[in-house]
Amino acid sequence: ATQKVWADVYTLPVPGTGGKTCAQIFQDAGCETPAAPSCAACLGGPQDTYARMNEAQVCVSTTNRNFPGRMGNKEASIYLASPYTAAASALAGHVEDPREYLA
Repeated sequence: ATQKVWADVYTLPVPGTGGKTCAQIFQDAGCETPAAPSCAACLGGPQDTYARMNEAQVCVSTTNRNFPGRMGNKEASIYLASPYTAAASALAGHVEDPREYLA
C-alpha cells in the first residue's frame, strides 16, 4: 500500500490546483523531493542518509519509535505523530492539529 501511495503523490492531480500533483506542490513550496517509503531504521546511520538530522533541529516524524540519536543528532527534538498530524504540521509550519484540515 505504501508504494501505491508514494506513486500517487507523483501521479494524482490535487483538486483545485490546476492539475498539480502533491509532489509538484511540495517542490514549488521548496520542500525536498518526496522519497520512496522505507522502514527508516537507518536514519541514525551515516551522515549522508536521506532525512538524517545532522544538526539539533526540530521535526515531526511518523516513525514508530523515538530515542536520543534515533534520527541522527542526539540533541534534536523529534515529535512522533500520525500521518495526518505530520501533514497538517508541514502545511502550517509548526506542530498542528489536523482536524481543521479534515473538515
